[in-house]
Amino acid sequence: MREALKPVSALLISVAILLTGQGLQGTLLPIRASVESFSTTSIGLMGAAYFLGFTIGCLLGVYFVKRVGHIRVFLAMTAIASTTALIHALLLFPSIWILMRMLTGFCFAVLFVVIESWVNDRSSNENRGVIFSVYVMITLTVQAAGQFLILLYEPNGVELFAITSILVTLAAIPIALSTSPAPYIDQNTSFDLKKLYKISPAAVIGCLFIGLANGSFWSLAPIFISDVFADISFTAYFMTAVIVGGAIFQWPIGYLSDKIGRRKITIITAAFSATISFLIVSMIDTLNLSGLIITGIFWGGLTFPLYAVTVAHANDNAEPKEFVMVSSSLLLMYGLGAIIGPIISSGLMSYTKSSGLFLFTGIAHLILAIYLSSRVAYRESKPLEEHIPFNDALNATHTASQVYESNEYETDSE
Repeated sequence: MREALKPVSALLISVAILLTGQGLQGTLLPIRASVESFSTTSIGLMGAAYFLGFTIGCLLGVYFVKRVGHIRVFLAMTAIASTTALIHALLLFPSIWILMRMLTGFCFAVLFVVIESWVNDRSSNENRGVIFSVYVMITLTVQAAGQFLILLYEPNGVELFAITSILVTLAAIPIALSTSPAPYIDQNTSFDLKKLYKISPAAVIGCLFIGLANGSFWSLAPIFISDVFADISFTAYFMTAVIVGGAIFQWPIGYLSDKIGRRKITIITAAFSATISFLIVSMIDTLNLSGLIITGIFWGGLTFPLYAVTVAHANDNAEPKEFVMVSSSLLLMYGLGAIIGPIISSGLMSYTKSSGLFLFTGIAHLILAIYLSSRVAYRESKPLEEHIPFNDALNATHTASQVYESNEYETDSE
């Protein structure tokens, strides 16, 4: 493993620093916005703007990289993202924050394109699973750690924004000083939603609804916790519990999807996700810290693996040369859902107070489970022995850089 990780060690250090800052910022902004009396709708629009920028960044990032190279793009995007973190602290206006969130989302998408294409290029078929497993582990660990940085200072000051800016800036140093050569990209973005819908309607609709729920959660969960509990540390504990739950349940759910079928496990998981959401709504007045952590672990554990399983289902029904198109098109559908979700759920929270967030995620997951149940009755799945192993699917679906890829599959199929 040591030899496999050596070519990407500087990259992984940059990822750890960068995503620690992202984890802090993602929780800080909704809380500070609430302190500044921003409306719930404005906070929802901030979340939608982030995912809009992220989707645009996934579409355009490759063109920036092809034009000036990985290292220059990485340095430029970290500089912009660092600047936007400080602008939040200086200009306390909802319209400015919405614009900054869109710009931040764009920057992080391009950064992920750079990072993940670099990791892909420096890994082989023999060690790609190991490298991406470490990458996923680092991603989840530092995002969880970033949640607790919010406890260092009060959210109504500039200190936490400064820490975010410092971390994002420091992330550029390992990349800038790395002696590892940057990879080369020679393939354009590939999208074909019409073709993908013919291949797997369940995956297209599934990613849309998963985006609706996940986009709403990341945008508004800190507001939900701060409204229900006065202690800001509860927000850090809950967000960490959700991330840890996602990490713990990822492989068991993936393993079960290999054994009993993607759609069946997605139906079961989505139904239980909806149940947990409705349970949170019903217990909102009686939840204590222990209950919050337990429900957070199960909500994250049941919700976060859904995307990878859904994309794996689409790949089961696609040809190898179509994998890039499948991943990029489903990423687009997920992004669309993540843009729309915070707008709807924030409006719902305006009428139902805090419970509106998990009421919305519960409804989204319930509709997904019902829709997939109808698809199971309408169309049989491929035999289990023809499924792609979930390990391989996860390595592909985790990456934002799937909007482009080497032409490995096309070469093999000729």
